[in-house]
Amino acid sequence: MSSLGEEAKDWIVSIATAVVLALIIRTFVVELYLVDGPSMRPTLQSAERLVVNKFIYRFREPERGEILVFQYPRDPRRDFIKRVIAVPGDTIEIRDGQVYVNSQLMNEPYILSRTRGDYPLSEVPKGHIFVMGDNRNNSEDSRFADVGFVPYDLIKGKAILVFWPFNQFKTLP
Repeated sequence: MSSLGEEAKDWIVSIATAVVLALIIRTFVVELYLVDGPSMRPTLQSAERLVVNKFIYRFREPERGEILVFQYPRDPRRDFIKRVIAVPGDTIEIRDGQVYVNSQLMNEPYILSRTRGDYPLSEVPKGHIFVMGDNRNNSEDSRFADVGFVPYDLIKGKAILVFWPFNQFKTLP
C-alpha cells in the first residue's frame, strides 16, 4: 500500500512541476496569439496562430521590420499585431503612397498596394515605435490618433513563427 502512496505522490509532484513550468514559460518566455483580422495581409492571415517571444525586448529594443504584439493604447485588454516601421529618433513621413524613414524610401516587398493618405514628417520619440499593418489600407496603426506612437511598456513581444494551420508553418523576420 505504501508503494501506491509513493506513486501517487510522485504523480502529484510531477503534475505540479509541469503546471508551474508551463505558467513560468507562458508568463516570461513565449505566448500564443491568434491573428484576428486582415491588417497584416499578406504576411499573416486571420485565424493563424503565432508564437510570440516575450523576453527578447528585455535585452534589446525593437528593430525596424519586426512584427510584434502590443496592447492597444486605448484599451489595454486588446492586443494588436503590426510591423515596426520606425524606432526612436527616426523620422517618418508618408507622401504620395510611399513611406519614408529618415528621408529614405522604404523597400516594402511585403505590401500589396500603395498606402492611401499622407502622414506628416514626424520624429519617433524616445521609448516609442511607429507601427503599421502590412495591409496598409485596412489597418488601425500609428498613423491614427487612437494608436499613435506605441510606448515600449505596451509591447508584449516579437512574433517569431506561425504554427497553425500547420500547412502555413513559417518563421517571421
